[in-house]
Amino acid sequence: MIDKMIGPLNFHGSALVLRAQRQRDLASNIANADTPGYVARDWRFGQALRQASGMGSGLALRPAEGAHASPGAAGTGVTDPRHIPLPAIQHGAGADQDTRAYALQAEPSLDGNTVDLDRERASFVDNAVRYEATLRFLDSSAKTMLGAIQGQ
Repeated sequence: MIDKMIGPLNFHGSALVLRAQRQRDLASNIANADTPGYVARDWRFGQALRQASGMGSGLALRPAEGAHASPGAAGTGVTDPRHIPLPAIQHGAGADQDTRAYALQAEPSLDGNTVDLDRERASFVDNAVRYEATLRFLDSSAKTMLGAIQGQ
């Protein structure tokens, strides 16, 4: 019985953690928009959430939105053995680690920077709105359960 009440909260708690991680990644991309040679990073939220909640396989990268895993060493995300792999991100307690993908921009810049500010800003705002919606849902659910416990 308690699992039916806590299950949705755990799911939305995982979503909140993932939204915060994606917000940090997007903020990093925006902050480095003028850094020569900086390569933007992003990942697919839906599949990361499925993995974190135990409903799917590994973290999928965003080929439809311009990201791709770098070819090369199997699973390391590097194109050359001398390259440093991307830092791993965790999705919840005890979850498997996955790496983020490099995002491709529509029009390359001369300095090698791949940040598309318009796309990053739109993704940042979209993620922020969804983060706020998840917070509101968790707040509403907690209030509903508290009301039921108190008999109101």
